[in-house]
Amino acid sequence: MTDKPVIVFPEKHRALLEPRLPEGVELRTFTDLESAMEIAPQADIGWFEDFKQGLMFKASAAAENAKWINSSGVGIDAFDTDLMQERGQIFTNGVGLRSDTIADFAVMGVLNIAKRFADIVRMHDRSEWASVPKGSRSLFGSKALILGYGSIGRAIGDRLSAFGVEVTGVRRTPGSDPREIGPDDWRPRLGEFDWIVVAAPGTAETEHVLGAAEFAAMKQGTGIVNIARGSLIDQAALIAALESGHLDGAVLDPTTPEPLPADDPLWKAPNLIVTGHVSGAGQSDSLQRAVERFLVNLDHYLKGEPLEYAVDFVRGY
Repeated sequence: MTDKPVIVFPEKHRALLEPRLPEGVELRTFTDLESAMEIAPQADIGWFEDFKQGLMFKASAAAENAKWINSSGVGIDAFDTDLMQERGQIFTNGVGLRSDTIADFAVMGVLNIAKRFADIVRMHDRSEWASVPKGSRSLFGSKALILGYGSIGRAIGDRLSAFGVEVTGVRRTPGSDPREIGPDDWRPRLGEFDWIVVAAPGTAETEHVLGAAEFAAMKQGTGIVNIARGSLIDQAALIAALESGHLDGAVLDPTTPEPLPADDPLWKAPNLIVTGHVSGAGQSDSLQRAVERFLVNLDHYLKGEPLEYAVDFVRGY
C-alpha cells in the first residue's frame, strides 16, 4: 500500500477515468481475472467493472484491504456483502444510472405481450403473411402493478402512463404519490391488474414474491414482465400458470439460474420470452455516467465525507 489511495480499475476503461482523476490518488489496472485477483488486495478503492468469469464479484471479495467498493450495477445479491460488512467496507452501486434503458425494455416487454410481436417476428422468419393480428390488446385504459417503485419502477410507470395505463407502484414506504401503495396492500388487489411488472431488488424478503397463490389471484389474461431478479418469481409456478392459459404471457429478462441451461423448461413455456438479462446493458453512455458519479464520490472520499448511493447492507439495496 502507498500513501496515496490506490484505485483498482479495468485497463480497458482506463481512458474514461484516468484523465479525470485528481492528484493524490494512484490508478492500478487489470486486464483479466488473474491480474485482477493479483492486485485486488492492493486496492483502497476497488471498481472491478468486468462481468466476465464473475470477475467483478470475485475480485471484490479479494479486495481485503479496500475501504470502498464501487459498482455501476444496481443489484448486489451476487456480491459477498456479508464479507464487506464484516470488513467495515463501504459499497456504492449504480442505482438510477440505468433506469431509463431498463424502463424502455420493460415497456417493450409489455408491448410484446399485448401485440404478440415475437410471434410476428417468427412469421416473418417463415415468410408468412399475417392475415389477422397476432395480438390485439390495447394498453390504453389497462392497469399495471409495478412491484418495486424506486428509480427504475417510477421510470417504467411514467412510460406506461404515457400509453394511457393506470399505474400502481409498490414501495416499502409509500410517499405522497397517490399511485404508491405499501408492501402489505398489493396482494388483495392482484385481480385488478392487466400487467404485473417486477422491479424490486432481490432480497430474502422478495424471494418468490410471485408464486402459485399470486398467479391464481391474478385476473385471467394478466401479463408478467420481470426486469429485476429471477429469484422474485417461482418459475415452476409461472410455467404452470402459462400452460393453463390463466396468464396471457411473460417476458423474463433475469432468470434463475443464469445463464439459463438449454434444457430448462422456461425455454418451451407458452407465450414466454427469455431475454438473457440484457435490459441494463443497452445504454451506450452508462459507463460514462458511472464515471461522473464515481468522481463525485471520490471527492467526498478524499474529503472524509459520506459517500452517495451507499448500499444499506441490512435492507439489501
